[in-house]
Amino acid sequence: MSEIPSTAASRPSETPWERTLICELAREALKEQRRGRRWNIFFKLAFLIYITVALFLYTPGSLFDDEEQGPHTALVDISGTISADSEASADRIVTGLRAAFKDEEAKGVIIRINSPGGSPVQAGYIYDEIRRLKAEHQKKKVFAVIGDLCASGGYYIAVAADQIYADESSLVGSIGVLLNGFGLVEAMNKVGVERRLYTAGENKGFLDPFSPVNEGQVEHLQGVLDVLHQEFIRVVREGRGARLKGDEQLFSGLIWSGAESKELGLVDAFGSASYVAREILGAERIVDYTPQPGLLQRFADRVGVGLARAISTQFGVNPVPR
Repeated sequence: MSEIPSTAASRPSETPWERTLICELAREALKEQRRGRRWNIFFKLAFLIYITVALFLYTPGSLFDDEEQGPHTALVDISGTISADSEASADRIVTGLRAAFKDEEAKGVIIRINSPGGSPVQAGYIYDEIRRLKAEHQKKKVFAVIGDLCASGGYYIAVAADQIYADESSLVGSIGVLLNGFGLVEAMNKVGVERRLYTAGENKGFLDPFSPVNEGQVEHLQGVLDVLHQEFIRVVREGRGARLKGDEQLFSGLIWSGAESKELGLVDAFGSASYVAREILGAERIVDYTPQPGLLQRFADRVGVGLARAISTQFGVNPVPR
């Protein structure tokens, strides 16, 4: 009977260079694993540090400051379009106003406005709340300070203040009411598109841009706008009183420079928020009572803007504006 050769005997022996190569490959694999773990730890630590710094920087006031506010001037910012879903919404601004008036250390309240206007309803809510708070806290004066622009609903709010300050180059006014849209009837005729609109109520679709103009509906709409305009005029006259020196052109929807606005009685004087705090209220330190978005929301917004800017730069499109 012949012997069966063993496996070891049948396998060719490994040469020294092969063993060396296998060892080297194993060592490199281990190094790569360790390197990957180190980078993983590094990025986790870097992210943790970033979050910690963001928490510290974006938390109002110092995390370790237990001192009282002390005498100061309260500030509430109204910036951008006034609407229910914007940073200048009535809910947000009213929350800040109530906190400012409630603080006994606040010597006065500055409403800093830089807005083209917006919703008359939201502006009306803010105006009414300012009037209510003034009646409740009669010793606390309210000053509106206009930035670049205070138009339409922004000025509607401003007239609730005891005094209005602006810069000579500010744009002020636009006391009027606007409703706009498009008419696409002729374009549809040229393209050959038939409009099919079904309503319950003969005037339900009167703002439809694809339907011809109905003079009766336009007259009705103009009446609604006129009523809103007269309410705007009433509020301005009530707020400014005898200080108004202009004629009916004031209420035509025009805007005026800050210098012209002072002559017309739309504003009282020139000055910034810091000027009013220092020279008028005598409380130079300003504390911002404007409610801020949540920390996570602000962090997400900044990350989103940074990411969009990086992508736009990478692909050669216009960068996201600051």
